[in-house]
Amino acid sequence: MFFLSFILIPDFAEALLNVLFPSEIDRLYSRAPLSELLLEHFLVVLISESLAVVLGCTLGIFVTRRGGKDYLPMVQSLASMAQTFPPTAVLALAIPLAGFGFKPVVLALFVYSCFPIISNTVSGLNSLSRDLVDASRGLGMTEWQILLKTELPLAAPVIVAGVRTSTIINIGTATIGAVAGAGGLGTVLMAGLIHDNGAYIFTGALCAALLAFFTDKAFALLDSRFRRLD
Repeated sequence: MFFLSFILIPDFAEALLNVLFPSEIDRLYSRAPLSELLLEHFLVVLISESLAVVLGCTLGIFVTRRGGKDYLPMVQSLASMAQTFPPTAVLALAIPLAGFGFKPVVLALFVYSCFPIISNTVSGLNSLSRDLVDASRGLGMTEWQILLKTELPLAAPVIVAGVRTSTIINIGTATIGAVAGAGGLGTVLMAGLIHDNGAYIFTGALCAALLAFFTDKAFALLDSRFRRLD
């Protein structure tokens, strides 16, 4: 309720900021509604994460199949190495490729999100007991049926954990997207830093933190549901 009130009711947000930052002349960011900036932020994360889930899971499945196992060491090495690069560096490399605006931020978040998803997909599928797979094969299931009905459901908690980690990282990293002109909650943060306005900085940071918090809670509920199904 507090989050929604802060985002959707400007009078509520302004009253809170008046108490916290009485010395600031401009307390409430007025160039764009917070709800609009939140939606921009959410869409950047949603699009990049959705693309990363499709590619990350597909690649993770491929390298755990008989025809793709030769590529497994290479993919694991790349995934481990990529995690050593900070997200801001990936964003800096994406800007020359895609220009300023929405595209480079989506590209950077997509690239950075793929690696934890690939790693967790591989870990989840490789950790399964081969007896279960052999039992499914003994029941007459095809390889696709084994994957869809046995392997993926059992590996789902580990895969979801990777998606959860990359999503939370993306929510924070997307705030830097304002530097590339992508909008979102980072716009308020950047305005606060440029004008030395603590109220703006607090607003942007609070909204991004609460978005990450509630997203994490949603993933926790999803994870508990998968574990109950197990």
